[in-house]
Amino acid sequence: MSPNMEIILEMKGVSAHYRGVRALHGVNITLGRGEVVALMGPNGAGKSTVLKTIFGLTPFDAGEIIWRGRPLKPVTHRMAGEGIVLVPQGRRVFGRLTIDENLQIGGFVIKDRDELSRRIDEALRFFPVLKAKRQAQAGTLSGGGQQMLALARGLVSNPKALLLDEPSLGLAPKIIKEVFAKIQEINEAGKTAIMVVEHNLKSLLDIAHRGYVLDKGRVVAEESSERLRESDILERVFLGKVGP
Repeated sequence: MSPNMEIILEMKGVSAHYRGVRALHGVNITLGRGEVVALMGPNGAGKSTVLKTIFGLTPFDAGEIIWRGRPLKPVTHRMAGEGIVLVPQGRRVFGRLTIDENLQIGGFVIKDRDELSRRIDEALRFFPVLKAKRQAQAGTLSGGGQQMLALARGLVSNPKALLLDEPSLGLAPKIIKEVFAKIQEINEAGKTAIMVVEHNLKSLLDIAHRGYVLDKGRVVAEESSERLRESDILERVFLGKVGP
């Protein structure tokens, strides 16, 4: 991270349980304004739990989360109003609702109808294919189209931090490339800070500025994307060769 970059989100010594299991052990992670930060590691490493903890879906019992300079006690239904949005695994669009209705749900914190309409139009400028189908049912979209809709819905509230959990899950290679291009476009156009959990490491490191490697609920490495490409830390973690 550049020494001049403003940190907008910080986890300081955060520990958390998930379904009765200690999932995070004293995790320290930062996200700077305008950054794309990758969270990497094998299944069960705690990557998705980091996002869920920030968003209030998994309670933490030690440490603190700092959001824009102040301690944050995450409450899920209030997070969009705080400026933090989570796009979860599996897209989870409302298939029987139209694209437009899905986007309106993404702006539930916006009470002014004119402002909501403006925000939806702003989100759709990244996704012209969706704009042409606004009245179509979301369930008629392809998997890639639904992922695009999930991203667009996340943008309607104009988040300062966008948390993405496995955005390429279940998508064909060509669509994965398009999804990551959109993520990069969103980051560069609005200086939106983005934290991404992803198993497609090549695509992720191509757009990320920095990355954290997690293993068994602990951060075992934090480097620039360039250094992570050159390092063998990912290989050692996935092979189980990193000690506690």
